[in-house]
Amino acid sequence: MPQPSAPRKTLGRPPRISREEIIETARRIVDEGGVGKLTMRRLATEVGSTPMALYHHVRDKEELLVLLLDDYADRNLRRPELPADPRERILVAATAVHDALAACPWIVEVLTADDLMSTNALWFVEQIVDGLIECGLSPDRAVHAYRAVWYYTAGEIVVRTTAARRRADDERATYREQVFADLDTRELPRLAQVAGRWAPLTAEDTYPNGLRALVDGLLLSR
Repeated sequence: MPQPSAPRKTLGRPPRISREEIIETARRIVDEGGVGKLTMRRLATEVGSTPMALYHHVRDKEELLVLLLDDYADRNLRRPELPADPRERILVAATAVHDALAACPWIVEVLTADDLMSTNALWFVEQIVDGLIECGLSPDRAVHAYRAVWYYTAGEIVVRTTAARRRADDERATYREQVFADLDTRELPRLAQVAGRWAPLTAEDTYPNGLRALVDGLLLSR
């Protein structure tokens, strides 16, 4: 007796994906493995689509990173109350950026490429540059001063994050600790004097003090 034929599978379109789903999945990938793990091919696999389908929503990985920056700024970068004093305004705005980025260090990795930015974060740049100009710097010098503040902020986050990651991955004494334990007190007397306290001292949060000193020095150069 002939068996009834199995119903023919219809070849429909692949499931539709949204830009929101793409951003959410991309954010999860970089949160778990860093920016280096984010590729269009992996992202397509994670959302159950194809790389070609992704290109209907984002032009390339660079545009995807910009979307991630804007998404993070929207959710985490809160505009603080700004004081009237321009110097204090610089400090408050820079500290707000630092605190937001320190909670998500991969953002700094993207921003240090120096050609990508979130337009949503430009308000903070405006406040810092405006404060520098009100303190007496020319617009050109204010841009240079802003860059110094940004380099200090980004560098502080990158160094602390990388050091913390290395310590978490390996509990053995670091190479620096091994070297500092056997310093020549005649050649390096000052370092030998503080060698035993170097790790806890450099682990202290000195960003606010360093920021104030940096800004004050930049303003003195006007």
